[in-house]
Amino acid sequence: MIKKCLGLEGDLDDAGIGYEPSPFAKRIGIVKKTDYKVVEFDKQYKGDKKILMICTEERYMLMANGKKFSSGNHPVESCHPIMHLVNAGFDYDVATPTGKPVCLEMWALPQKDEVFLDFFNKTAKPKFDAPFSLADIVTDEKKLSQYLCFFPPGGHGAMLGLPEDENLGKLLGYAKEKDLFIMSLCHGPAAFLAAAKQEPFPFDGYKIACYPDSVDKQAPMIGYVPGELTWYCGEKLIALGVTIVNKAADATVVEDRKLITGASPKACQGLGVLVAKKLLESYA
Repeated sequence: MIKKCLGLEGDLDDAGIGYEPSPFAKRIGIVKKTDYKVVEFDKQYKGDKKILMICTEERYMLMANGKKFSSGNHPVESCHPIMHLVNAGFDYDVATPTGKPVCLEMWALPQKDEVFLDFFNKTAKPKFDAPFSLADIVTDEKKLSQYLCFFPPGGHGAMLGLPEDENLGKLLGYAKEKDLFIMSLCHGPAAFLAAAKQEPFPFDGYKIACYPDSVDKQAPMIGYVPGELTWYCGEKLIALGVTIVNKAADATVVEDRKLITGASPKACQGLGVLVAKKLLESYA
């Protein structure tokens, strides 16, 4: 009751199944306007290869106390970096494991950002509502060869379904074999766990940025999540030989070979611009 009065307890979502972040957590953790700034690139991509964004089709994360967190992919983390790639001339597709609609943390939309909302509503949402099936793409060499960069975005939803998806594991192995770019941020690197059974692990020895476990462990105190997580992304990646560079949920962006990662939503601008420049250097 005290946490509720202090705004530290979230309300159930419209479906009455999972909890959204508390009013306090939304105030300090969700921006009303992003830091997106248009960047004019020296050249434009003129080819027909695309970026493939791999998203979750699952919404609810079961917490250690039995409550469920109403999650999905974070809309800013999914769209802000892609806006720079589109501005550089690249197109993109969206896929989920079976082709079901993408689950998004709609409570995280920046409601006062007209540029972002215009892109989200006109360009991104139709793709999120009718994504491709990752299973269909991975089993079709012609479809798979359309892509030059793979992007699992963040949001706690990246920890739902994707880390166990065998087709995603195959996709990541394909990307390494073909020396293609992979980008991700925040909780998105949880998707790399889909390749955990591969020997060697494709990202063993890599340095990345991702959302710190230490911050996730503090999140229940302010009601961002309704309980402790049952596992932590960083711990599992470190056990597989990955080094996490950042200590805070900040704007850190790390480039290690063709893997480019960001620490949190604050890294969206830097990540998107850097990946666009690297793709233009390689393909334009």
